[in-house]
Amino acid sequence: MEPDPDDRTSTPALPQPSGIDLARRMLAQARADAKAKGLRAGQRQAVRRGDVSGQPRSGAYPDDRDPQPLGRSVERLVAERGWETEVAVGAVFGRWDLIVGAEVAAHCVPEGYADAVLTVRADSTAWATQVRLLAPALVARLNAECGEGSVTRVQVLGPGRPSWRKGPLHVRGRGPRDTYG
Repeated sequence: MEPDPDDRTSTPALPQPSGIDLARRMLAQARADAKAKGLRAGQRQAVRRGDVSGQPRSGAYPDDRDPQPLGRSVERLVAERGWETEVAVGAVFGRWDLIVGAEVAAHCVPEGYADAVLTVRADSTAWATQVRLLAPALVARLNAECGEGSVTRVQVLGPGRPSWRKGPLHVRGRGPRDTYG
């Protein structure tokens, strides 16, 4: 049965404590909880004030939990994955004209890097020959930029031959009788 709201014979509810009585009850409850956890009077928990998760928060000095600059995060990723050599050689592709000089860079470009061999393509056979003669000095300069042993050889390719296939129709055969490269 449900209690009748008009029934005056039931016991009245005790008034809720407020003010100092509420504070005393809260203190007594906190002391009982501390005693249950094995803490003595005056001993504090390791949780910092205002931390509701129980996890440590960042302090006055930066640590790994703070937001990191993008450059530092990328450096850590490169180091963890072991990509130092590939990144250094990739930087060579971006700074090619500064490494070899503007005149050489105007006539040859790096095309690939595999197994410590840098492949370079020249725009003419004369420049391909010139870069082949400069290869030992180029290897030394690249190793100074990228780290010792990152480039052991420079493979120089001549210019690519032009394609004589223009349009959907063409005549089969050898094409022009001239050599390129």
